[in-house]
Amino acid sequence: MGRLFLIHLEGYNYSCKHCKTHLALFDDIISKSFHCRNGKAYLFDNAVNVTVGEKEERMMMTGMHIVVDIFCVGCGSIVGWRYEAAHEKSQKYKVGKYILERFKVLGPDGSSYSPTLDNPQMSGSDADDM
Repeated sequence: MGRLFLIHLEGYNYSCKHCKTHLALFDDIISKSFHCRNGKAYLFDNAVNVTVGEKEERMMMTGMHIVVDIFCVGCGSIVGWRYEAAHEKSQKYKVGKYILERFKVLGPDGSSYSPTLDNPQMSGSDADDM
């Protein structure tokens, strides 16, 4: 398989809940008002130690977007997605940005997130109000 080189982030960071590989810095959070099928999701300016899947069009709460799923390089778990394109002009700010699903990552203090029972399952994923 080869040698795996991981980037170690200094400071408060979010990491994969399965293997604890560092994924993003707390300081790179753009918004915490996003939602996904498993509850909360955060929009980040940057992410590390991830690989990307195939581009696909996905209907989200704010319209059609082209996205790629992102996977932890340490264990292969899907941890979120990256916006590749947005059809709506008001959504173009998301292009090139990363979503980490809070359910799939550990917080800076090592805490995990559990969705509440009253959180409805959504078919698409996106921000509430931006």
